[in-house]
Amino acid sequence: MIVKLFRVILPVGDVDDAASFYGALLGSPGERVSGGRHYFDCGGTILACVDPRGEGQELRPNIDHVYFSVDELDRVYGRAKAAGCSWLGEDISVRPWGERSFFARDPWGNPICFVEAGTEFTGGRFVP
Repeated sequence: MIVKLFRVILPVGDVDDAASFYGALLGSPGERVSGGRHYFDCGGTILACVDPRGEGQELRPNIDHVYFSVDELDRVYGRAKAAGCSWLGEDISVRPWGERSFFARDPWGNPICFVEAGTEFTGGRFVP
């Protein structure tokens, strides 16, 4: 059996604002798939910005980070600042496990992280 992750949901309070925010941050306009959903193709996995209130649910941000791998981390960091991330944990840092990354929050409180391509830690032996 082959299992493939194909969609990650980010709860947002305004789909139009989310389309603008993530469009600027990801450098892609994405695609409106319904009145309450806007999708971005992130290398074959869909980032779905969804207003859960349109589906009768409460708006609550995710509790853990969604991680993105990007080629130009410094450029994305600048876009994150310009797009209005509500929190940037720190500047770009190299983690003990080797990832070069930064952490942020989107305007709805969802934690996100951007990791420089080629430094992603995907498991295996981590030796501090």
